[in-house]
Formats: sequence, C-alpha cells, structure tokens
Amino acid sequence: MANNPGKKFWLTAVIIIALLAIFFFTSYNSMVKKQEQVTKTWNNVQSDYQRRLDLVPNLVSTVKASSDYENQTLLKLVEARAKAAQLNITGDASYENYKKTEAANAELVASANKVIAVIEKYPDLKTTTSFVRLQDQLEGTERRIKFSRNDFNQAVMEYNKTVRSFPSSIAASVFGFKVKEGFQADMGTEKAPEIIFTK
Repeated sequence: MANNPGKKFWLTAVIIIALLAIFFFTSYNSMVKKQEQVTKTWNNVQSDYQRRLDLVPNLVSTVKASSDYENQTLLKLVEARAKAAQLNITGDASYENYKKTEAANAELVASANKVIAVIEKYPDLKTTTSFVRLQDQLEGTERRIKFSRNDFNQAVMEYNKTVRSFPSSIAASVFGFKVKEGFQADMGTEKAPEIIFTK
C-alpha cells in the first residue's frame, strides 16, 4: 500500500494546530490566573489602607479627650485622612493608581506621626486604656500593610515572569497582557510611610 503524502501533511498540520491551541489555551489561563492574583493582592493592600483610615478618627478622638491638644495638628490629620479616603482605588492595579494612593497615604502617615509626637508630651494620655488599645491596633495595621505590599510585589513579579518569558511572551503579546510595575524603590516596602509609636 503506497504512502499518501497529502494525508501525512494534513495529519502533521492537525497535530501542530492542536499543540498550538493547547499552548495558547494554557498560557492564556495561566496569565489570567496571575493577573487575578495581582488584583487580589492590590485589593488586600487597599483593604489594609482602609483599616488604617478607619482607625484615624479614634486617634483624633483620643487626643481630643486630652484637655490641651494642638488643634492645627489634628486638623491636618483629618484633612489628610479625607484626601486618602477619596483615593481608595480597588480593582485596577495600575502603577498610576497606586502612586496616587501611596502619595495620599504618605501624607496621612506624616500627619498621624505629628499627632503622635504631640501625644508624647502628655504621659497621662499615653497610658490610658483607649490609647494603648488604639496603639496596638495601629501597629498591627502597619504590619499588615507591610505584608500586603510584599504579597503584591510578589504577585506582580510572578505575573511579569510569565508575561516576559519565552514562549509565553508570544501568547502575552497575542492576548494583550502587559508587564506591570510593583512598588518601586523610592516607595518600596522598606521605605514605606509608616505610623510609628515610640516606646
């Protein structure tokens, strides 16, 4: 029985098409999964920032409970909180969005740290139960923010490795997956603005 070159060609073509389809299907699903992880970790960062925002009114109330507080310092903190609350962006983990969020949070943290410096002048206030409890909550929140930012950078790195690595970079180009940026060195996790209490 003679070999049929046409049949071999079509069989080879079908196998190649099937392999390409499997490659593009698995690459696409992998990138979608990693992109969703980036979004999830970004939302976790936002959630932790929101927790910080939610604790700021308690800080203001605690300081106001003192008979002698610096009104201008508290006013700046309240204004910084309002500005940061307006920029609480969820979902879209774009570099522009988290740059805006970081700038607003840096202002909030600077104002909160000024209020804490004022509190240092009032030893009686520092030992009240409400302040000690608030201090614990804020310190816990700052730790959570650090972990969330690290998780976000890790998710961005894993996503970028897939998008930039060959041959998945071909599928990334076909389906429009772009490289994402994580927190940069100037506002990276080791230099992130943080509410700090002196012991």
